[in-house]
Amino acid sequence: MNRLVRGGLFIVLAFLSSCTQETQNKINRSLQNWTGTNGVVDVVSAEGKVIYRWIKVDKLSTAEATGERGTARAYRFGYGYFDLNQNFIADENEKKVYFEVGDYNHYVFYESPFP
Repeated sequence: MNRLVRGGLFIVLAFLSSCTQETQNKINRSLQNWTGTNGVVDVVSAEGKVIYRWIKVDKLSTAEATGERGTARAYRFGYGYFDLNQNFIADENEKKVYFEVGDYNHYVFYESPFP
């Protein structure tokens, strides 16, 4: 590796280490948005059984409060295919829906996958 590349990597690493955790998370999310992901979100019962599954989830986002700028709400949201038969395949009858996962109340809100 030549000196120019090593110097550039050092500068990038020094910049990232000086950022706050939230800034690092925002940078990471922007890279994920650019590169794309193929995530799975499972809702699991206390017994460990998968109750609901969404597949091909691009990302989970944190909602921000409208009244207080910069304040995060207590849920994450995203879009994914509601995997009815839980086979990890977006079948023809499974549609992409909006969903929210609560942080504190252990709830899941989602758009109805049925017409």
